[in-house]
Amino acid sequence: MNLTTGAILRRITEADLSAASHKLATVILDGIAWKDDYNGLERGTAAFTLAHLADKMGMSRQYLTALLAELGESTLELVRWKPNGKFAPWLFRFGAAEEDEILQDVVSATGDTSLSRDSRNKTIFVGKIEIGAASNVYHTPWADLIKAAKTSLACWNVDTQAIWDRFVAFNKARGNSAVPAGFLLGFMRKWRSSAGARTRSIADAKSRRAPDPSEQELHRLIKAAPSKNREFHASDLCRLIGQAAYDARVLDVVRQFGWPNFAAILAVHGRAVLAGEIPR
Repeated sequence: MNLTTGAILRRITEADLSAASHKLATVILDGIAWKDDYNGLERGTAAFTLAHLADKMGMSRQYLTALLAELGESTLELVRWKPNGKFAPWLFRFGAAEEDEILQDVVSATGDTSLSRDSRNKTIFVGKIEIGAASNVYHTPWADLIKAAKTSLACWNVDTQAIWDRFVAFNKARGNSAVPAGFLLGFMRKWRSSAGARTRSIADAKSRRAPDPSEQELHRLIKAAPSKNREFHASDLCRLIGQAAYDARVLDVVRQFGWPNFAAILAVHGRAVLAGEIPR
């Protein structure tokens, strides 16, 4: 059974939908991949951000959400999911696009055309990529493929040149002069872990900043009164100054530094130790 755009289009026209939902269904149909890895997608799926769909439809996000719900409850059984993170595009699939659920009378005849019949519509990474042959991705045959494939991946909103630069640097660091083209698609699919390196570097930069003086003071006081001895310190200090005075010291530290109650207790104990009021 050779499923084509024509088969799904007939399902759309036969479905009992509002005019706006019919239009939305055809917009989604237009982005469906009919061959694995077309635009980096699995066969039968399309990728859009809700903002992009709302812009194409010329409507609000709220109205768009209502239309998507209508398509989901219709005989088209539209489903959507987001596997690549909060800010990545949604993936869409018509339930009617499952081949084993399509009746013979709605399957396109052999005379129909489909996206998968024209190699120009396929996102296929074949051949070899010469690492460092060109620094500008738009001077290579890979720019359009990167742009098409990234639409459904975690790197969907990353500039094409930035993806190419990161890929080239990745392979240069490993001494690769040429790699199979499929490596580029695999690199893009793993972008989340690659981007994590940048996140870690930002975190490292933050950790190298000068520590807050209040945090330094907290660590100094806590170090003077280890937490494993806090019950003994509390008992000793309460016997010395009384429970009310003890509670007042803790409250004063909380108000002064905004530390949690547990940290404030340890700080009070540390001050008492350093002042010689109680033993360590």
